[in-house]
Amino acid sequence: MKFRVTTCLIAIILLFAALVFPPRLSAQDKRDHYRVFNLGNLSGTASEGNTINNIGWAIGAADQSGNITEHAAVWIYGLRFDLGTLGGPNSDVQWPNKNDHGQIAGFSETAALDPYGESWSCTAFTPTGIPTGHVCTGFVWQYGVMNPLPTLGGNNGFASGENNLGQIVGWAETQVHDSTCVLPQVLQFLPVVYGPGLDQVTALPTFVQNGVPDPDGAATAINDNGQIVGISGTCDTSVGAFSAMHALLWESGNVINVGNLGGQRWNTPMAINHRGNVIVGFSDLPGDVVGGVLTPNFHAFIWTKESGKMTDIGVLPGDSLSEALDVNDQGQVVGLSIPSFHAFIYQDGKMFDLNSFIPKSSPLLLIAANGINEKGEITGQACIISDGACPLGANIPAFLAVPTYQGYGDASADAASETTNSDAANITVSEDIRQQMMRKLAFGHFGSEPAISQQTVERR
Repeated sequence: MKFRVTTCLIAIILLFAALVFPPRLSAQDKRDHYRVFNLGNLSGTASEGNTINNIGWAIGAADQSGNITEHAAVWIYGLRFDLGTLGGPNSDVQWPNKNDHGQIAGFSETAALDPYGESWSCTAFTPTGIPTGHVCTGFVWQYGVMNPLPTLGGNNGFASGENNLGQIVGWAETQVHDSTCVLPQVLQFLPVVYGPGLDQVTALPTFVQNGVPDPDGAATAINDNGQIVGISGTCDTSVGAFSAMHALLWESGNVINVGNLGGQRWNTPMAINHRGNVIVGFSDLPGDVVGGVLTPNFHAFIWTKESGKMTDIGVLPGDSLSEALDVNDQGQVVGLSIPSFHAFIYQDGKMFDLNSFIPKSSPLLLIAANGINEKGEITGQACIISDGACPLGANIPAFLAVPTYQGYGDASADAASETTNSDAANITVSEDIRQQMMRKLAFGHFGSEPAISQQTVERR
């Protein structure tokens, strides 16, 4: 059975990876609404589309039976595929994979146990958020085979973004015992580029402040021009916070600090478009560190090459936090707003609840928009509405939202016949779904924490 599934998936890859796409829609084309599809789960009750490429593959992860482990997954033209693991219990794809040739990058736990008992970055994205004790490393998957990616001599690694040239970025541990780490994290980690060979890894420089480079960092996304975005700071717990002191752009051999929204930490670029003129992510506001305690207060940001600075794009009405998670070359930005847990799309200088653009008859509430491609197709996570809300214990499946445009093909006739959801803002998400989502927010480390790493920074 496994052989037949793999053979089927390879055939799909070969058939569609070389597709010629229709011309891109201009910013002037009028969007009326989205058709929304429930992509379904694997054997568990939760799944999430975290990225989508230009051939329409939604890629992310889905829980296994019992909802305590998850596997990387891909949804292709109505079919669901479990990508498996490298021998451990969990695997996932979290960051923008912008490869249209059937290659996927992510992270997976292996059968080996971590000798230091680190929780490592991967733990932040597992269903329980509880360390399994397994080593976790980056992987590249193609033609039905998952291969591990190397570290910088340490035990753990993480693959995040990928482009059409097969370049993969992420972060990897060295053998250095880093004094800025907060236990159980022990080893230093650095931003890296993987490839072109499976066994090749190159460390990227971190930001230099007062003549001293930040000791740790991570690369999160890469475009087809080889421009890379990511973070650097202190080791902390390897999941953001003080590791994200500086939001960075690596370009033409230079390390560029793209700024912040006034806060000291959580300054995290999540995506860069292929033109290289727009970066999106989330960044803390002023007042995130008070009395030696860091409390995340981040908002979604958009950085443009034209302005050279971050702009706060705000939150949906009634919310206090937001994250921008992906962007395309049309400047459309997607993400989520908190604590309502409603997906948003930002376009034409304004943030909209994505649910207001879907048919009122849809059984889904879109709670996070995680990825968008050049055709404007969006993937993310949804919950199933019952009695006007998403109740306790509801399934939270991955979704695909496909735009229809007025005057584009025959879509305008369909658009005119469907009523969009003007009451979207009133649909609430149950507390257990909120808590499950919170575990995966902001690199999985959301709550307030003592500014332990700040002492090291101040000494520098």
